[in-house]
Amino acid sequence: MDFIKRAVVAIFDFLQSIVVVMAIMVMIYLFVMSPQEIKGASMEPSFINGEYILTNKILYKIKDPKRGEVVIFKSPGNPEIDYIKRIIGLPGDTVMLRNDTMYVNDSEVEEPYLSPDITIFGGSYLTEDQEIVVPEGEYFVMGDNRPHSADSREFGTVPKEDFIGKAFLRYWPFSKFGVVPQPSYEIP
Repeated sequence: MDFIKRAVVAIFDFLQSIVVVMAIMVMIYLFVMSPQEIKGASMEPSFINGEYILTNKILYKIKDPKRGEVVIFKSPGNPEIDYIKRIIGLPGDTVMLRNDTMYVNDSEVEEPYLSPDITIFGGSYLTEDQEIVVPEGEYFVMGDNRPHSADSREFGTVPKEDFIGKAFLRYWPFSKFGVVPQPSYEIP
């Protein structure tokens, strides 16, 4: 009888531990970080359809996003869909597209993550040779695969409150496991 009592206590202790671990995991998922699956080709070659990344959901609550960071945000057209793009323009920046090149504050943006033969077209929000000033609290974002990306050229700037977080770790496929690189820009 003593054996059965100890076995029941051990089972309840185990179940209690499982519940605590699951509660901690749910809290981390809801407030700290979450997994995201890359869907589509808008960020190629940096991110390929079917890859998985972790998103830091707390970072932008304590500091502002930086140019070059890869962010996940709610789609402007459908908040049920998450988009992944790269920040090109910060609040107050002047953004312009000229001859397949992006300019921020009259400086050419060096983008080593783009394919060398990429063609960049304007959209309904940003057209060729048109300057856009990014409003306060908003960001100009673009996919790395510019011909196949719905981004700020088409739907305009994205408010910071629509950001879910920053992509910080690629964990699948395991052969590409690592921290998401962030370029450093020399733009005034």
